[in-house]
Amino acid sequence: MVNVTRRGLLGAGAGGLAAASVLSVGARAASFGNPDEPAQGAINANPGSVRDPGPQNSALASQFPDAQNPPATDVGDMPQFWASFNNAHKRIQNGGWARQVTQADFPISEDIAGVNMRLAAGGIRELHWHRAAEWAIMTSGQCRVTVLDPKGRAYVQDVKEGDLWYFPAGYPHSLQGLGPDGAEFVLAFDEGVQTEFSTLLVTDWLAHTPPEVLAQNFGVPAETLKSIPLHDLWIFQGKEPGPLADDQAAVRSGGVPPNPFTFSLGGTTPIRSNRGGTLRLADSTTFKVSETIAAALETIRPGGLRELHWHPNADEWQYWIKGEGRMTVFNAGPRAQTQDFRAGDVAVVKRNSGHYVQNTGTTDLVFVAVFKTAEYAEISLSDWLTHTPPELVAQHLNIDPSVLKQFPNDAPGIVPA
Repeated sequence: MVNVTRRGLLGAGAGGLAAASVLSVGARAASFGNPDEPAQGAINANPGSVRDPGPQNSALASQFPDAQNPPATDVGDMPQFWASFNNAHKRIQNGGWARQVTQADFPISEDIAGVNMRLAAGGIRELHWHRAAEWAIMTSGQCRVTVLDPKGRAYVQDVKEGDLWYFPAGYPHSLQGLGPDGAEFVLAFDEGVQTEFSTLLVTDWLAHTPPEVLAQNFGVPAETLKSIPLHDLWIFQGKEPGPLADDQAAVRSGGVPPNPFTFSLGGTTPIRSNRGGTLRLADSTTFKVSETIAAALETIRPGGLRELHWHPNADEWQYWIKGEGRMTVFNAGPRAQTQDFRAGDVAVVKRNSGHYVQNTGTTDLVFVAVFKTAEYAEISLSDWLTHTPPELVAQHLNIDPSVLKQFPNDAPGIVPA
């Protein structure tokens, strides 16, 4: 068989291309890589073509090797699908801090706005509610959450690393960090335009309501409300709460909600597990109250690959919790781009866009994928190809139908190194 390399084929002149066009199917299959003309990638360029004498921020550039030197298979343009909490502005107050990545900062993120928040032990995120639903995952420490549903049923619970909560739009709630070291978590709102500055705060409302109206509403003399704060608290340092059972008993008179507002995603049995890693899932089929958000907690071992796949029912919003890796996204055009990610970064993959994630580090890569949908849905490329008539697939890929028997046919989710 003639060995036709990608570089040789794409670098051939008109005569060479004409000759190559009459090669056997087997010979053409030996040519693998970027089919575009002119040829792309550093492998198709001379040393002078890839030099970058500056100006440049070398510290920043070193964090994105696949943007500086993309795979030769990358092609076309694509909206930026990388953002990060690491360079987001932090709002700090006594009791904690928060930073956000919304659609205003990250235009591709139409479905989800993200907030990274930290509460010190005893730190309180004041009583409030939102126009959007709030989903969250705990990444460190412990937190006490409270929420009230429209039928007056209160829910109080403590959450830890790997736990979730979900508050439907309009449900009033609060958050408080617990000892010994408070809590850190990431919030995902099911509207990309939601921000920390568009929250409805109880102190704001009371401060902007006439005292006589408050007195009549609460059935107390106006004098008793004279110390209400004249500005919102947002996050403030409070006293650590007492035993959970005491707080639960204090609000029990209204009854108990039919479904819990918290869920232990980290404690669930993985839906996929092998040497390459694990996938854990929480959507409305398991976390009943979460009617607008589905999520997958994904762990990829070093060298592992989150298989080629896409999601037919929602954009994917990712928060990278640990480790490092790269993701390539494919769309019509053709368009394909690769980007590097590390802990604290955010990604968005648009609905129906093919993608895969590789762990390029030496430790486990962990990220959470969030979808604005009631139920999780995924289509695996290998699963599709192995459940399509073999002769039909073979004609597309120029392979023998028997080769398909080697493809995974069980949608493994993660492929080991």
